[in-house]
Amino acid sequence: MAEVRRKRDQEVEQNPLEERVVAINRVTKVVKGGRRFKFSALVIVGNRAGQVGFGTGKAQEVPDAIKKAVENAKTNLITVPLVGTTIPHEVVGNFGAGKVFFRPASEGTGVIAGGAVRSIFELAGINDVLSKSLGSRTPINMVRATFAGLQNLRTIDEVAKLRGLSVSEIR
Repeated sequence: MAEVRRKRDQEVEQNPLEERVVAINRVTKVVKGGRRFKFSALVIVGNRAGQVGFGTGKAQEVPDAIKKAVENAKTNLITVPLVGTTIPHEVVGNFGAGKVFFRPASEGTGVIAGGAVRSIFELAGINDVLSKSLGSRTPINMVRATFAGLQNLRTIDEVAKLRGLSVSEIR
C-alpha cells in the first residue's frame, strides 16, 4: 500500500495537478433563529496524464469550500488507462440515477462531452472520446457515474493477464 502511494506521489510530482471547479451550491440549514448559509463546492483535479480525482467541500465562505474540496480530491485520485489519446473500450458508468456512456474515438475527434464530464476527460488527459449522459444531469451524479465508468476501464494487457492468456490470443 505504501509503495503504491509512493509511486502515485512520484507521478503527481512529475505532472502537477490542475484543479477545476465544477459546481458551487449555496446550502441552507433552517434553525430556530433563522437560516444558516454555507457553500458546497465540487472540484476535479488531474495532471492530464492519466491521474484524476474529484472532491467536495463545504464551508461558510466559497474559497474555503473550494480549498476543502481540492484537498478531498487529492486523496481520491485514480489512474485512468489510456490508449494513445483515448480510452481502451466502450463503457457505461452508473451512479444513482446518473448514467454516462462513453466510447473511444479516432484521433482528432476531440472531447465530445458536456459539463462536468468534459472537465474530467480533459484533466485525465483523454483527448478523443465520445460521451453521452443518460438519466440524471446533476453535476455530482454525473461526476460519480463518470468515475465509476473510468474505474471499470481495462487495457488489453490487464485482461490478458487476468485470463492467463497472451494478448494475441485475446484479439
